[in-house]
Amino acid sequence: MPFDRRPRPDPVGPGQESVWDYPRPPRAERVPRRAELWHGGTLVAASDDLVRVLETSHPPTWYLPRTAFTDGVLVPGEHRTFCEWKGVAHYCDVRVPGVPPLTDVAWWYPRPDARYPELTDRVAVYVAPFERITLDGETVRPQPGGFYGGWVTDEVVGPFKGGPGSRGW
Repeated sequence: MPFDRRPRPDPVGPGQESVWDYPRPPRAERVPRRAELWHGGTLVAASDDLVRVLETSHPPTWYLPRTAFTDGVLVPGEHRTFCEWKGVAHYCDVRVPGVPPLTDVAWWYPRPDARYPELTDRVAVYVAPFERITLDGETVRPQPGGFYGGWVTDEVVGPFKGGPGSRGW
């Protein structure tokens, strides 16, 4: 597929959203949903106060308040990345006593771009390294490819950026 062509969106069923209807630049919105994150048999974060970031071709990235994480679980690291929309991301490890740490699995924007004030004091995570992440009780699946932090649920349809052949989207 040529890089300048948008892929064909998957069919949308009842109660679903197409990631191809999401905006660019991304939109952040506060939503009353329930997320729970588990590592090593321990509930490391839970919240009913979430912000989701919607961006064309990506499943939503979900941000929890930093206070939703158990004290001491988030350990700041040195890794940084830059997002053209949100700014400089700082990464954290997730550490639970007695189990191997999850390195650079969480990120936050200490000073998010002014267009995204909803992200202040909020943390996003990669799904794959966790034992389990749920959104309103549904087990979340990781966005393909390992680079992006989207959460795939039954309510979103793709195809999703990150999979084979999607580099130029």
